[in-house]
Amino acid sequence: MRARPALARTVGALSRRAGRGGTSLPGKLLLRMAPDAIGRLSARLPQGAAAISATNGKTTTAAMVSSILEPTGTRLIYNRAGANMAGGVATALLDARGRGDLGLFEVDEFWLGGVVDQLRPRALLLANLFRDQLDRYGELETIADRWQDVVDSPSTAQTRLVLNADDPLVADLGRARDDVLYFGVQDTSLALPGLQHAADSTHCRRCGQPYVYDAVLLGHLGHYHCPTGDATRPQPAVFADAVQLNGVRDAAFTLTTPAGTRRVTVPLPGLYNVYNALAAAALATALGASLEQIAAGLATVAPAFGRAETVHMGQRPMTLLLIKNPAGANEVLRTLLLEEGEIDLFAVLNDNIADGRDVSWVWDADFELLAERLARVTCSGTRAAELAVRMKYAGVPAERIVVVPELEAGLDAALAGATGPLYALPTYTAMLALRDLLSRRGVARSSWA
Repeated sequence: MRARPALARTVGALSRRAGRGGTSLPGKLLLRMAPDAIGRLSARLPQGAAAISATNGKTTTAAMVSSILEPTGTRLIYNRAGANMAGGVATALLDARGRGDLGLFEVDEFWLGGVVDQLRPRALLLANLFRDQLDRYGELETIADRWQDVVDSPSTAQTRLVLNADDPLVADLGRARDDVLYFGVQDTSLALPGLQHAADSTHCRRCGQPYVYDAVLLGHLGHYHCPTGDATRPQPAVFADAVQLNGVRDAAFTLTTPAGTRRVTVPLPGLYNVYNALAAAALATALGASLEQIAAGLATVAPAFGRAETVHMGQRPMTLLLIKNPAGANEVLRTLLLEEGEIDLFAVLNDNIADGRDVSWVWDADFELLAERLARVTCSGTRAAELAVRMKYAGVPAERIVVVPELEAGLDAALAGATGPLYALPTYTAMLALRDLLSRRGVARSSWA
């Protein structure tokens, strides 16, 4: 076993020198040589491990947990770059060389079972399930069934479950467990008029009846109950009240945990980041963090790369807001509505494997919300033309739509045409490519740093 990690580390070092990141390759190689490497390496961690999975927000939530725990002196082993399949988890453990106290791993929703079987985490956070990359993963019920197998597995018999009370599909996973820590948003002042047309998971898993919603907060997240009495939203022990959203700058809310209540301002925008903060607070609570440590960590968290990160292109600020499915895109659009004046967008739509080949989801994203407010939208990426068509059908005047498929030329065109702050809305691989471009221009750190 000793020679195998050394060989894998050498491969990773060579990959990084070649500019290829090296965030998964060493772990993939190690797992080929030693399929049980995650279990063997994680067993050496004095404080065990915690795992995070979700369709949206894994990387940001993990960054928030890190911001809470690391100032306490906890040495985290953590897949910071977001490589969240088995190879990425193995690489993080490999690179740490045993110098860590606690493992903190975001895990791709489809890879969760295999990783958890080896990791046997102290705590497992399942934050949300939204329709995402259907060509790769299938319908949400497929993922939910796999997650149910994880929850019911002997590997998690001693694991503290942390579940989103406001996501009916996720909350239902804990129905047979007594040790679940639920989180959610109590404040309904930001409720939507009703379910959006792109809403997911609106039917009870037990009887098939449509849920009755008393408040819809984000996609299909909210306060709900089954009319037959089969299921109802659990009462969360960690929750947010008095939520205040301040455009792309920050969000404030009153945080309640079993230890008490604190007012918190998170320097990240949108209700979706309030949910991420609650998820992080709940997981940190399950790991033994105090309310004071949680509040302090959330107040100082830095954005994960590409997620509400702002860089300065000369005198012009540009904020990167990752979009990759209808629910996440709609929350970004709702957040931009809080900004004043006309808005300049740089939208980049890719259809690479990591994005999902099927980009029809853009027709379920409510770009109509911003159509009248857009001064200009520059469309780039491998599916730039289709994105431009979507903008046209959303009601954006044709003269305000510019199509420049190549990323660097598109960025330059967007900057040249902007009159105020520029908001970049890239899909996943577009975000990575954009960050690398910004790094080469010296305005952002490398995505792999």
